[in-house]
Amino acid sequence: MVSKVSVTRRAGRVRRKLKAVATERPRLSVYRSSKHIYAQVIDDVKGHTLAAASSLDKDLREKLKTGADVDAAGVVGKLIAERAKKAGIDKVVFDRGPYIYHGRVKALADAAREGGLEF
Repeated sequence: MVSKVSVTRRAGRVRRKLKAVATERPRLSVYRSSKHIYAQVIDDVKGHTLAAASSLDKDLREKLKTGADVDAAGVVGKLIAERAKKAGIDKVVFDRGPYIYHGRVKALADAAREGGLEF
């Protein structure tokens, strides 16, 4: 089992590298729970969320069998790309947090790229 300290340390390491690389781009942050997946486009300079999507959205909840699979992550990725485009955002930096770029996280990222986000 992975301790909270190592998870926090890994997330901080990833976020620190992102902030060093891209200061003018907003951050596409992913949170993955055991039952759902969430994505936010965050402007770190202002500290505001510009767009958000999750498998808990009403229209998605009816369509999806569960919020915890690769299919749900793909749908959330397309939705976050659509909402970010509507907010006028084309380029982001992908923040995977403490999660490995595999499975649901990768599916969300690929769907967001297909939806038109550039990272």
